[in-house]
Amino acid sequence: MLLFSRTLTSGHICFQSESCIAAELFGTLFRSIFKKELKRQENIRRNGTVLYSYDIDDEATINETFSKYRFSDNVRTINSEIIATNSLGVFAAGVFLACGSVNDPSKEYHLEFSVPDKGLAGELEVLLGDIGVNARTVLRRGQYIVYIKGSECIEDTLTFIGAQQCTLELMNVKIYKDVRNKANRIANCDAANIDKVVNAAMKQIEDIRLIESTAGLDSLTDELREVAELRLDNIDMSLQEIGESLSVQISRSGVNHRFKKIAKIAEEIRSGRINNES
Repeated sequence: MLLFSRTLTSGHICFQSESCIAAELFGTLFRSIFKKELKRQENIRRNGTVLYSYDIDDEATINETFSKYRFSDNVRTINSEIIATNSLGVFAAGVFLACGSVNDPSKEYHLEFSVPDKGLAGELEVLLGDIGVNARTVLRRGQYIVYIKGSECIEDTLTFIGAQQCTLELMNVKIYKDVRNKANRIANCDAANIDKVVNAAMKQIEDIRLIESTAGLDSLTDELREVAELRLDNIDMSLQEIGESLSVQISRSGVNHRFKKIAKIAEEIRSGRINNES
């Protein structure tokens, strides 16, 4: 948390966070390790959010901090000798508490670290890569943003830093979104199919009315006249339902074949190949 804090120099250390919990933890850990109480400041921003800060200016305290964690006044770097393999997840958790944030997964899958130093951002990107997480870095308003996209990479990161409950919540949101999207696709597909059925039925009725007003429905064979009359009385019937309602039931494709014959007769009337006689 110190290494990724806002300011880390031999003259001043400043830790800032918008999270009250992260700020309280920093103060508690500092008191536990260095036996010194830090004063927390709270500044309300114009947008209403609160920024919690700890400023350390005492030379002796800063020297003790730099000595304990082998900090350099010129270069911020992750000291692999201090971070044992079995504490890498805890270290990453501290990095997240110091400068990390994750978006509401119901809107977007995005986790990022706002890092104050370019070299440190590069080292963090490599560290995340070592656990199989694909991260990228971009410069935004003077801060180097190491960001992660994709729900699976975010889940892996949260699990690695010990936030398993957050991982489960993210997975639940993803499942909900997947189900909702599937339901929307089905609904859209159903709506499209309904429009298709209605448009086809309207065209069939148009053909039947034309034949009725010219040659007359009696000019049709018994088989064609029966499906024509059923369609006139039932615009919302599917082809399968019409087939099941016939005196002699036939398949959907059989009904479709009869309507094609009716459409052909109507087209011949329109082209004048059949006399338009009432």
